Amino acid sequence: MLKDFNIEKQLTVIQTWVSEHILTTSTLYQGIIILASFLLAGFVYPVIRRKLTKMLEGADLPATVRLIATNTIKLLWPCIALLILYASLVIASSEFVGINTTLGQGITKLLLAWIIIRIVVQFIRNTAMRNFFAVVTWAIAALSIFGLLEQTTETLNSIGFSVGESRITALAVINSLLLIVVLLYFALFTSTFAEKKILGVKSLTRSSQVLISKVVRVMLIVFALLVGITSAGIDLSLFTVFGGAIGLGIGFGLQKGISNLFSGMLLLMDRSIKPGDVIELPEIGTFGWVNQMAARYTEIVTRDNKSFLIPNEDFITQRVINWSHGDSLIRVSVPFGVHYKSDVEKVIEIAIEAAKKPPRVLAFPEPVCWITEFGDSSVNFTLRFQIKDAEAGITNVKGEVLLELWKAFKENGIDIPYPHREVYVHEVKD
Repeated sequence: MLKDFNIEKQLTVIQTWVSEHILTTSTLYQGIIILASFLLAGFVYPVIRRKLTKMLEGADLPATVRLIATNTIKLLWPCIALLILYASLVIASSEFVGINTTLGQGITKLLLAWIIIRIVVQFIRNTAMRNFFAVVTWAIAALSIFGLLEQTTETLNSIGFSVGESRITALAVINSLLLIVVLLYFALFTSTFAEKKILGVKSLTRSSQVLISKVVRVMLIVFALLVGITSAGIDLSLFTVFGGAIGLGIGFGLQKGISNLFSGMLLLMDRSIKPGDVIELPEIGTFGWVNQMAARYTEIVTRDNKSFLIPNEDFITQRVINWSHGDSLIRVSVPFGVHYKSDVEKVIEIAIEAAKKPPRVLAFPEPVCWITEFGDSSVNFTLRFQIKDAEAGITNVKGEVLLELWKAFKENGIDIPYPHREVYVHEVKD
């Protein structure tokens, strides 16, 4: 229901403004001056930019200062254009020329507003949010400079529809969206700052730190959404009419996302998996340590420095081997075989002493060695020892033990057999 919106009235206002400010002789002259100023600034800008860029490359500056300086150099063009345009308008409005420079002054104010806004938003690290704040603020400033802000506000306020006793207008929706974006950005910024502080509290366990930081982030985001909607004058009770249908649709669409979110929080609460744990997923053949537990996934870093982003739900529904859950003590088995002519008791003694040499092998519990079978070509043994730092790797410590075994067997004349095959060639007589 757009009963408050009169199209003919708005068109009349627009036509009047265009005829008074655009379709005039002075506007043509001012347009030529503005265009010439911009073209001249376009020729001067590259020369100055190259010189300043070389100076910046040779300077020893912190990363943040260098980033701000680099972004500031991009403002050289509007600054040069502003100076040239201002000087041209001063000459054009003098008694000798006598041109009306109202439009040119408006463009000058726009350039000045853009420069000031871009300088202020340089402190926003996120590029998308920095550009968003700059464009929105500059658009509002442009409407105010040309005297269209009040008329635009009235027009947007006249466009709307009623739901029950409440009325939702285009202006309220735009205000609500802008406020939600701003509040969400500050909520994320605040939650990131709070997360750093929480991770610095040494009295909390790692899983408790991650859980608290996630709860704080979710609460701040929900609070920002509620404040943004209510502050724009929108009654939350309006959404009860179709909230069920929207909730059902979102529930089906975000089923996996919500499942992963609550699965991650459940893992943190029961402490079955926490950052720093060494885990193995047999179904997908992944082995590594937990580097980060995000809202949707858990990052597993393998020994070859590959990051696997595993959905949190998989840790609930699939088998997970946690090598460091509860006790970090890990038993490692190294199978080997020796020749049948070897002294079995001496082999066991040598193997145990060899296992004690690598620094990562624990002296207690002491390594043990057992005969496991009489194979086709060797007597097979299993050497077992304990470590407490599985996150440092398993294959490397097994390799160290095997190397010590190899040296000890060489020194004591113990052979490691391998299968032999004899081929007999029979002469076939006719």
